[in-house]
Amino acid sequence: MESKTYPGRRKFLHQTALADSMMMLPSAIMQACSGAGEKQKPTILIVSGWQDVNIGDIAHTPGLLHILQKNLPDCRLILWKMSHSDEVGRILKTNFPDVQIIFGGVNENDEADAEDVLKAFDESDIMVHGSGPYVVGEKCLRAWVKKTDKPFGIFGTTIQWMNQDLKELLNKASFIYTRETASLKVLEAEGITGTHVSFAPDATFYLDILDEERAIRFLDDHGLEEGKYICAIPRLRYTPYHQFKEVNWDEAKIYEVEETNKRYKEEDHAKLRKAIITWVRETSHKVLICPEMTYEVDIMNELLIDPLPDDVKPSVIKRGYWMPDEAASVYKRAFALLSFECHSPIIALANRTIAFYLRQPQDTIKGQMYYDLGFADWVFEIEERIGSDIATALMSVFRDPNTGKEMIDINFNKIHSIYSDSCDLIADLFSNH
Repeated sequence: MESKTYPGRRKFLHQTALADSMMMLPSAIMQACSGAGEKQKPTILIVSGWQDVNIGDIAHTPGLLHILQKNLPDCRLILWKMSHSDEVGRILKTNFPDVQIIFGGVNENDEADAEDVLKAFDESDIMVHGSGPYVVGEKCLRAWVKKTDKPFGIFGTTIQWMNQDLKELLNKASFIYTRETASLKVLEAEGITGTHVSFAPDATFYLDILDEERAIRFLDDHGLEEGKYICAIPRLRYTPYHQFKEVNWDEAKIYEVEETNKRYKEEDHAKLRKAIITWVRETSHKVLICPEMTYEVDIMNELLIDPLPDDVKPSVIKRGYWMPDEAASVYKRAFALLSFECHSPIIALANRTIAFYLRQPQDTIKGQMYYDLGFADWVFEIEERIGSDIATALMSVFRDPNTGKEMIDINFNKIHSIYSDSCDLIADLFSNH
């Protein structure tokens, strides 16, 4: 779909084209024309990359980089990444070689404490907060506001709650794009409205990186044929972060997490197993049990594999933790994906694979984005549905996959349009700043 070109974007593109043409002139002539030396490309500083134990959280960053590169191709991008991972760093550098990646924190006085970050503050024209479960980089935005008078905004973030400090910060934002419409209601209740406040889906919808070589090798090694397997992803009601990372949880919080997970884990996953059993018995095809988060590798056997009937187990394969590029290549070749996690279905949909989101009520308001984008038929509110509902829907799309593919294409046309319009406002900020 061709994106619309608004007056601000036309002016922005003219300015960047002029900058590029000036860079082709000898430096002496260029300095004489400009009076101030070389004209720099418009620069966006992106803060993202909150954690690397979840392929969905990893996918936010390359998704946003793709959105900005496609819709604002003349911009220079700097990524201020919050988490450190050699493997994720390799993926980003391979797929986005022109993006500068920097690291650094913010001290208790809301000041950036790394030279690279301070330099990026000076060089950048706009700061963009990437997708996430809340305004994870709030302190980073505060450091930007304290150091500069330049605009900033939020792209594809859930805002489920707000305190006075966050409200004051958001009132200074040049744009606020929430990843579902439920967050817009929270903002409206706090009096934060306007044309700069709107819905822009989670940036993972624009993930376009693949690891074909690794994925094909895995599929071949396990006899998984394209279009003849489904992927299934488990999840506990609450992510047990206290088991694998440092968290500020008291005993009451840990008790709530563990008891809630214990109460619902079998009830939830029995419904997914029903769909797995139906798929294997009615199609004779295979199932890949795979993780979105690291901890899920440890619950696969207990909740999805061991309880299966003996005639089904030989058709089920287990996958360890992986990176989103390989996962995307595997999801791309699956017939369908069924997931309790929110982001693997998005990665599958981005690759035109039918995907069901088995939504648990504890998994925040982010799932509203599926309804906002037209995927309501593929959302299963897990406490309101039974296993046969999921199995029946799976076999229905198996008999008529083309209708599902058409729905994906129609809904992604909406997504392309939303992202394009969202970037038009950013282009206007360049023109006006």
